[in-house]
Amino acid sequence: MKTRITELFNIRHPIIQGGMHYVGYAELASAVSNAGGLGIITALTQPTPEDLAKEIARCREMTDQPFGVNLTFLPAFTAPPYPEYIDAIIAGGVRIVETAGRNPQEHLPRLQEAGVMVIHKCTSVRHALKAESIGCDAVSVDGFECGGHPGEDDIPNMILLPRAAEELSIPFVSSGGMANGRSLVASLALGADGMNMGTRFIATQEAPVHENVKRTLVAATELDTRLIMRPIRNTERVLNNAAVEEILNIERRRQEAGEALQISDIRHLVAGSENRKVLQQGQMDAGAWSCGMVAGLIHDIPTCKELLDSIMEEAEALIRGRLSGMLEG
Repeated sequence: MKTRITELFNIRHPIIQGGMHYVGYAELASAVSNAGGLGIITALTQPTPEDLAKEIARCREMTDQPFGVNLTFLPAFTAPPYPEYIDAIIAGGVRIVETAGRNPQEHLPRLQEAGVMVIHKCTSVRHALKAESIGCDAVSVDGFECGGHPGEDDIPNMILLPRAAEELSIPFVSSGGMANGRSLVASLALGADGMNMGTRFIATQEAPVHENVKRTLVAATELDTRLIMRPIRNTERVLNNAAVEEILNIERRRQEAGEALQISDIRHLVAGSENRKVLQQGQMDAGAWSCGMVAGLIHDIPTCKELLDSIMEEAEALIRGRLSGMLEG
């Protein structure tokens, strides 16, 4: 399949594996790229820029296909050394960077001078237009369904994607709720040039997470996610568990007392150390972890190749069979 995204990034399938904290390691990124998509290493999962350089080198040993690096600019307890991470990305020969969170404008000149293409994750049309105006090569448009941070507008993809198509000139992919061939065909019909998947890739054989996590995703439904940190406008969609229930109770108590929620109130439940206990050790109630509504569409744990092959086969069957058949006669 040829789209503006496959042409831009020189990939066979218009499918991107989004950056995910403590998931986006070389094992997953290389498997996605080898299967024809675009795998993404998550920069800030690596403790230091030197560690990122090693991870990029490790990924390059696992694939000769294009892969990218995610660099997220979000409020943090301690700001990471972003310029040094960018240096590691450039030195490693990576030519695709997925940025997310805050406006990446101050870092674009360094990336662009090195010939790096930037796709920025956006949760609104206005942010996507801003990304286009500052020189991003593409954007990933994240609907309200997505895992992680969906923004504060609460616009689902059935509206957000066609609105993006009305306004944008640069290529864009859908993100949030994407899992299968139907997702891809729907995204293309709504104006996108491909799709980004996060949660779906966690439930693959190559994903470097605990088996408890994968089995939990298969068992989950579209009703099992919750939104946390809304009071501080840093909303995150997570899979419900004991830690999430505690977070929501803390938020509720603060509201009932007429007090503003502070990040320090819930830090022990949202910190990266607790996230790692879930993803790496399989302690499913240890902390909050990002998960999209798409969990309801996850029914198995295939290899990345099996997943991408099935998506493309289903998409082609839908386009050539069901949709074109509706126009006959």
